[in-house]
Amino acid sequence: MRVVMFGYQTWGHRTLRALLDSEHDVVLVVTHPKSEHAYEKIWSDSVADLATEHGVPVVIRNRPDDEELFARLKEADPDIIVANNWRTWIPPHIYNLPRHGTLNIHDSLLPKYAGFSPLIWALINGEQEVGVTAHMMDEVLDAGDIVQQRAVPVGPKDTATDLFHKTVDLIAPVTIGALDQIASGQAEFTRQDRSQASFFHKRAEEDIRIDWTWPAEALERLVRAQSAPYPSAFTFHRGKRLEVLSAVVSEGRYGGTPGRVFYREGDGVVIVAGADARTGRNHGLALTRVRTEDGRELPATEYFTSMGGYLTSRP
Repeated sequence: MRVVMFGYQTWGHRTLRALLDSEHDVVLVVTHPKSEHAYEKIWSDSVADLATEHGVPVVIRNRPDDEELFARLKEADPDIIVANNWRTWIPPHIYNLPRHGTLNIHDSLLPKYAGFSPLIWALINGEQEVGVTAHMMDEVLDAGDIVQQRAVPVGPKDTATDLFHKTVDLIAPVTIGALDQIASGQAEFTRQDRSQASFFHKRAEEDIRIDWTWPAEALERLVRAQSAPYPSAFTFHRGKRLEVLSAVVSEGRYGGTPGRVFYREGDGVVIVAGADARTGRNHGLALTRVRTEDGRELPATEYFTSMGGYLTSRP
């Protein structure tokens, strides 16, 4: 089939690579300009460079809503558009233009975790598996009929970076498998159960600020979700920013006020956590490695020279 590809960052790059390695003909690529957004500089393999290396025409747009782009698309005469990690709304006159419509590749197990940063949100929320979905695009974001979907398990120590590497390898088989189904003439696919749908916003600094009223189990997942190269989860100690690089849920249960620097346990320093910490029924979060405001990384047991005081969400 004649394919136009809309995509960005490593997800789009992997999609384009799969298309170039397939029997399908990539006739045009549309991608975004480079961004300085913290999350968009991560996994930033260039779709434009890969297309150019293979002699595929490239159009760069923030939004796909101008007449010049529409004319280029009509001229390309695609059988299908394939999109992955396209960051802005694609209007109906574009996604309905190809003979077979538009296939979107999304890194979650739809209908859950539509929208942005699905792997990070899923890890924070303790999901047991994550995956990649190929679905037909319609007027509701990430809501169209599912053509193919594959899942991988979330391990107890997996970081968001681990999950990225697990799921990015699913892009090629899911994309090409879905295209093969469509090329074979299949036109009826699996409708999403919209009662199970959830939609998540882009992540920003506020989303990595530690709230000590969260349960320790959720905070431990937040720390893993914000693994390098993502920005680290952070808190404040004595008015200065302190990044938490690694942590575990404490073995013991600790009572008191959320955020209290309380007790040395093993290789960590336990911080009281949970909205109901006063009951003494909660585990704490044992910080094991931290980074100070001036960039020093050190074990938490070296940073906290004495117990007492509080970690806070604000200076």
